[in-house]
Amino acid sequence: MTRPAILFVCLGNICRSPLAEAAFRKAADAVGMDAIADSAGTAAYHVGSAPDPRSVETAQKHGVDIRHYRGRQLESTDFTRFTHIFAMDHQNLRNILAAAPSDSTAKIALLMDCVKGREGAAIADPYYDGEEHFGPTWKDVDAAAQALIATLQSTEA
Repeated sequence: MTRPAILFVCLGNICRSPLAEAAFRKAADAVGMDAIADSAGTAAYHVGSAPDPRSVETAQKHGVDIRHYRGRQLESTDFTRFTHIFAMDHQNLRNILAAAPSDSTAKIALLMDCVKGREGAAIADPYYDGEEHFGPTWKDVDAAAQALIATLQSTEA
């Protein structure tokens, strides 16, 4: 099997996608899966910036340090570098699909499509809300990470 390489994408790459990357890395480590994980934004608002402090705190509560993560924008090379590109919501999915070059090899989908019964659901953007909204975001990205790991493990067998 090809080594899984997963890219998580939201708008600015400081809230949802870094949390999704963190949840996936934690889940992959827990089962000893050798996988690549990264995150990006469809917009260039926060290129080079650290994650939102509320995301850092949320990840820390779950045993993951994301202070060293830095925002970056989705690049054309991502479409062949990664096996999967997961959008956090429908608008970012449309943006990803619109940016996909003709030689794209990545599977592109909504992240919540990984979770049985939650297909088609968006991960709410907690950026403009209070820090109490970051917990539900973690819950969603963690559920998706667990489901994704299970799917990847079943395709390895």
